Amino acid sequence: MTPLRQRMLEDLQIRRYSPTTIRIYLRAIAEFAQHFGKAPDRLGAEHIRQYQLFLIKEKKVSRSTFIQMVCALRFFYSQTLNRKISLERIPFPRRERKLPLILSREEVKALLEAPSDLRHRTLLAILYGCGLRVSELTELKVSDIDSARKVLRVRHGKGRKERQTLLPHKLLELLRCYWRNQRPADWLFPSTDSTRPISPKAVYLTCRKAAQRAGISKPIHPHSLRHAFATHLLEAGVNLRTIQILLGHANLETTARYLHVADVAVRSTASPLDSLDLDLIPPHG
Repeated sequence: MTPLRQRMLEDLQIRRYSPTTIRIYLRAIAEFAQHFGKAPDRLGAEHIRQYQLFLIKEKKVSRSTFIQMVCALRFFYSQTLNRKISLERIPFPRRERKLPLILSREEVKALLEAPSDLRHRTLLAILYGCGLRVSELTELKVSDIDSARKVLRVRHGKGRKERQTLLPHKLLELLRCYWRNQRPADWLFPSTDSTRPISPKAVYLTCRKAAQRAGISKPIHPHSLRHAFATHLLEAGVNLRTIQILLGHANLETTARYLHVADVAVRSTASPLDSLDLDLIPPHG
């Protein structure tokens, strides 16, 4: 490891960034340097601009990957190098206002019943029943289950924030069955190496296989279950503030987007078409 990479690693650790974020940022800066064949501290604002165009036009990276790169470059130049490059020279892409794809209750039921493996079924049930992010699921420990108070402790939420969320009765019964069968000692879902937790990739594969087995054609990923959790709570009459707390959102605005996809918001609104006194069906229709 070069002294510069070591310094960036230490800067990230001092600021208590998560291991996942540290890995992503270090890789992003390494790829930036490799693209130009120079040490990153010898590259400036024009190189950043050229690299951004390369990622968009040639490599055609996803919006999330592009944002990760921007965050890594901003941290590297402002913190590790302490170089005064205007952050406007390292811009974020315009925010997309896409609505999340929501699974119906019937689709969620089919997805959760699809896996024959008890571990996989339990894993998916937690994502939906507790509204967790994938990173939060992988970091769960057996000790995070508070069966007496019927809550699940989330120790590694986004931004290193801790919170508590629901622990439904059906999920608690499933977890007890899973524990009797698997006997996890520390990590709730250990990897093949019991000293390490399951990887996010393994969770994605589990969700994809379950969707295929359930015959669901929608593009489903683990976060789809978190979206369904929030939307179904909203449709059941739970207020936005409570859902915000359960999801661990920093801003209520983030939670409010589920208002646009909740069926109750659509079904309770009458179209002006129905107020017209007319018959649209042709006589011989």
